[in-house]
Amino acid sequence: MKLIKSAIAGTYESSDAFVRVEPAEGVKIDLESSVMDQYGDSILASVRDVLKNLDVSGVSVAITDKGALDCTLRARVETAIFRACDAMDNIPWGTKI
Repeated sequence: MKLIKSAIAGTYESSDAFVRVEPAEGVKIDLESSVMDQYGDSILASVRDVLKNLDVSGVSVAITDKGALDCTLRARVETAIFRACDAMDNIPWGTKI
């Protein structure tokens, strides 16, 4: 998938994550998390997995995590990617991640 604009998903509420994606060269992930020491590596692996499954290669991802479950984090990244691609129809929600 090719990103054509910046997009966001999520909130700054407890147990959620705020995700911003924008077109870029390569893949860059910036993570700020309240559980970085315990789950930082797992969060980064999940984000990379979603990007790989959606075939996204040119993206900058900024995440502010407030203890979101893995399924929530994946949904936020997926939503931001689809919004950044202007995907409106036939979105394969959940089937790609």
